[in-house]
Amino acid sequence: MLKCQRYFLHGSGYFRHFSDTIWRPFMKAPARSSAILFFFLFLLIGAFLSTRLLDSATSLPTTSKPILPTGTAQKPLKIPKKPPVKIEYPLNCSAGNLTRTCPRNYPTAVSPEDPDRPSPPECPHYFRWIYGDLRPWMKSGITREMVERAKRTATFKLVILNGRAYVEKYQRAFQTRDVFTLWGILQLLRRYPGKVPDLELMFDCVDWPVIQSKEYRGPNATAPPPLFRYCGDDATLDIVFPDWSFWGWPEINIKPWESLLKDLKEGNKRSRWMEREPYAYWKGNPAVAATRLDLLKCNVSDKQDWNARVYTQDWIRESQEGYKQSDLASQCIHRYKIYIEGSAWSVSQKYILACDSVTLLVKPHYYDFFTRSLMPVHHYWPIREDDKCRSIKFAVDWGNRHKQKAQSIGKAASDFIQEDLKMDNVYDYMFHLLNEYAKLLKFKPTVPEKGVELCSERMGCGAEGLKKKFMMESMVKYPMDASPCTMPPPFSPLELQTFLNRKVNSIKQVEAWEKKFWENQNT
Repeated sequence: MLKCQRYFLHGSGYFRHFSDTIWRPFMKAPARSSAILFFFLFLLIGAFLSTRLLDSATSLPTTSKPILPTGTAQKPLKIPKKPPVKIEYPLNCSAGNLTRTCPRNYPTAVSPEDPDRPSPPECPHYFRWIYGDLRPWMKSGITREMVERAKRTATFKLVILNGRAYVEKYQRAFQTRDVFTLWGILQLLRRYPGKVPDLELMFDCVDWPVIQSKEYRGPNATAPPPLFRYCGDDATLDIVFPDWSFWGWPEINIKPWESLLKDLKEGNKRSRWMEREPYAYWKGNPAVAATRLDLLKCNVSDKQDWNARVYTQDWIRESQEGYKQSDLASQCIHRYKIYIEGSAWSVSQKYILACDSVTLLVKPHYYDFFTRSLMPVHHYWPIREDDKCRSIKFAVDWGNRHKQKAQSIGKAASDFIQEDLKMDNVYDYMFHLLNEYAKLLKFKPTVPEKGVELCSERMGCGAEGLKKKFMMESMVKYPMDASPCTMPPPFSPLELQTFLNRKVNSIKQVEAWEKKFWENQNT
C-alpha cells in the first residue's frame, strides 16, 4: 500500500512538493495513525479524480441534445396535442319554439386553425368544372338585373347574409326537393360558419335545364341569367348543384347519402363480383321517358335473351308494402347494372355506380355536378342509345369473357363514389361553387321583401315521419375545425380538349368492338 501511495503521489512534480509537506509527518507516525492516513489518502484521490472529470466535461460541446450515433437523425421531441373537444349544437326545439325563431347561439365564425394541422388535400377532379359553369359571367360579372331575370322559372330565391339564410319562394316544388335542397344549404352554413360569403341566387328544382346558350351568342347578346339546378347539358348554361337526395328522399324511403353510402359498401361485401348473377339489371319507372320504355324490349323472353333483367318499379305499391323490394344495398347482386336517364338526368346514377357492378351507361344527354369526370371503359361501359339490346348483350358477353377487366371497371366506379363523392366532398363542392359565384356579384345582396329567415330549427323542429328522421340523420352537429379541400386549377384549353377527346375515343373503340362482334355473328 505504501508503494502504491508513493508511486501515485510522486508521479509528477506537482505532487512531489505536496508529498514532502503533508505526507512525510504521517510516514513517521506510529502504526495507530494508519487509519487516519488511509482517510486522507481517500480524500486526496477523490479530489484528484473529480478535478480530472471536471476538466473533461468543460471540453465537451455545450449542448443539451443527446449525442447520437453517426447517421441517426435528431428529431425534436414532440408532445402530441389532445384533439379539441367538439361542442355539439343540437336543435333548440323547446316548447314554444317549434318553428318560429332561429337561435343566436350557433357560432358565426370558426376557431383559428391549428398551425400544425396538415394542409387540406386538393379537391377531386370534378371540381374543375365549376370554372366552366361560371365562365359565362367571368367578364361581365353578375348584376341584380341578371339574377332577377332567372325568376321566370325559379322555385325560390336564396340570400345568405352574415352566415344566415333567407328564402323567398315563388312556386311549389315536386315532393320535397326544395325542402331538402334548402336543408342541405343550411347544413353547409353549420359546417363552415362565417366562411360562406354573402350572395343572392335563383334556384330551379325542375329536372331539365332551361337557359339555352344559343340565345346568348353574338356581338349584341346579353349575359344569361344565372340559374342553379340539379343538371345541365351541352346546349344550356344552367349552373349544376348537388341534388336534394344527398340529405334524403322521404317519398321513396332513400336515406341520406352518408348513411346510404355505408349500406352500399356493406352490401358489396355480401355479394362478391364473381359470385353475382352474370346479367345486366335495371329496376325503375319506365313511364317517365320513351328511352326507358324502349329498354323494356331488352328483357328476357321465350324467343330472345339479351342478357338483361329489367323490372318495373311501382312506387305507390312499394310505399304501401313498406319498401321491402327497394332497398338499394340489397340490389348489388348482378355483375352489371344499367343506368338510363328519365325525363332528364336521374339521381339513381350514384347508387348504381356505387354497387361494384359494371355500370352499363346508356348514352346520356345530361350531366350533374360530378358525372363529367367519369371516363368510359374505366368507370363505366358505354351503351348505344339507338340499339340498346344488342349493345347490352355485347357488353355482358364481353365482361363475362374478360372477368378481371370487367371487375376492375366496377371497382373503379365504386371507389370513385366512396372516396371522391363522400359527403365531405359534396359539402366542399357546394362551398367552392357558392364562393366562386359570390366573387362575380356586382351588387350587395339584401334580404328579399317577402323573404323569411331559414334555419335548421325552423325546418326540422316541426317536421314529422321520414322527413324528420332524415333531417336529424343528416344534420351537421358541429362546425368543422378544418378548411375545405383546395380547389384545383381550371382546365387549360389543351387539357380540356385532351380529356374530351379521350372520352370520345374510348366510346368509339367500344362501338368498333361491338360492330365487329355482330358482323362476325351474322357471318
